[in-house]
This record gives sequence, C-alpha cells and structure tokens, in this order.
Amino acid sequence: MRLIDTHTHLDFPDFDADRPRLLANAAARGVERMVVLGVYQGNFQRVWELACSDERIHAALGLHPVYLEQHQPEHLVQLREWLERLRGDRRLCAVGEFGLDYYLEDLDKQRQQLLFESQLQMACDFELPALLHVRRAHAQVIATLKRYRPARAGIIHAFAGSYEEAREYIKLGFRLGLGGAATWPQAVRLRKTLPRLPLESIVLETDSPDMAPVMFAGERNSPEHLPEIAQALAEVMGIDREVLADASSKNASEVLGFPS
Repeated sequence: MRLIDTHTHLDFPDFDADRPRLLANAAARGVERMVVLGVYQGNFQRVWELACSDERIHAALGLHPVYLEQHQPEHLVQLREWLERLRGDRRLCAVGEFGLDYYLEDLDKQRQQLLFESQLQMACDFELPALLHVRRAHAQVIATLKRYRPARAGIIHAFAGSYEEAREYIKLGFRLGLGGAATWPQAVRLRKTLPRLPLESIVLETDSPDMAPVMFAGERNSPEHLPEIAQALAEVMGIDREVLADASSKNASEVLGFPS
C-alpha cells in the first residue's frame, strides 16, 4: 500500500526523542512521502532542515492564523524571501499552513484576512498550492478563493464542512484533507458526507502530533498511524482501503507536484 501524509508537524519537539525511528517505521508501513508545514517565522529553518535531511520529507512554509499575535509585518516579507530563494527546489511543495480560524474568538478577523490574502497572493505569484487551515470560516475562505483563484489550488486541511461546502472547494480545484477526525463516531455530519465525496477530491493526512484517530485516542499522532486512518475512512466510505490509498496518493502527487 502506497500512502502520502499531506499534513504533519514533524518538526515539533514532540518528535525529538524518536524521529528517526518514527520515519523508518512509517516508511515500512507504506508511507512514502510526508509534508511538514511551517506555522510561524521562527520554525521555517527547522522545517527546511528536516526536508533537507530526508528525501521522503517535503516542506511547506506559512504563517498560521492561530499564531496571529506572533506574526509581524516583516515575517510576510521574510516568507516571500524564503519562497523566492527556494523557487524551483522540489523539496518545497506548497505555501502553508495558513488560512482563517473563526473558532478562536479572540483572533482578530480583519488581521487574519489580511494575512490570509497576503499568503494567497504568494501562492499565486510562485505558482504553488495553498495548504489551508479553515475553522468555522468556510464561507469567507470560499469567497476569497473565488476572487484569487490560485492556479495550483491546494488542500483544505482537516476538512469538516458540509457537502455543499465540499462541492464549492472541489469546483475551485481544491482537494479535501481527511484524517483522524472522521474516524470518531461523534463526527456525524462528516461521516455522512464522506461517502458522497468523489475519490478524485480526497487526500489523506495525520496532522501529527495532533488529531489522533479514535483507535489511538489520547496518544501522540504520527504518520505511522496513516494505514489505520485509511482503513477506518475506507470503511466509512464503503470502499476498499487499497482503492482509497491509491486514489489519495495519486491526488496528493498531482496537487503537490510529486512524481507519480
């Protein structure tokens, strides 16, 4: 089984004690590639060094809305400088993680929007896919994407919206990132939506170390868990795990520019 984990934070200190073992075990379980996403300016170098250390790891760089208070205007300038310097390097696969978070009420929406649009423009300028964080902000994100229409589209990380919202993203060329959340029985709406989604729209992810699936409740999430996540999601969708794995890997390779 061939798998691609399109969303991890393997640079986080949670993995410092056993990262080489984890990577080897994930590869042995069929996880061929992993994307590590930057979330604030201070971790860009660490993310990039990790991508340079292992051919299975690819980097994305971005400014996450949850860290809004840390971001300074010069960090957008520095992000653009990073993207310019790494232009054409196959280890850099996307801009991200960025987007809008309306779940956390103390995050200023106007500042978030400015940060979101600045990075979306960079994705357009550098012809890179956008890896988007969206919480309770689907309408605003969809409206913004319709104005910018990035040519490479991207991935909606941890998609948990409605079928109607899924259709809007798919029309814009985006794939939907699915992971541990949909393995939980409490995710009733999402589990009803999954069987209605076209296979061409789905990519798999873990969001390691967060969003552990139900079978690893309370544990640190890891790319090692992607086979179990694929199995659980395939059961919800009523298809074979191999079919889901093959389709999701093909979709991920297409959107992120990996060799088939």
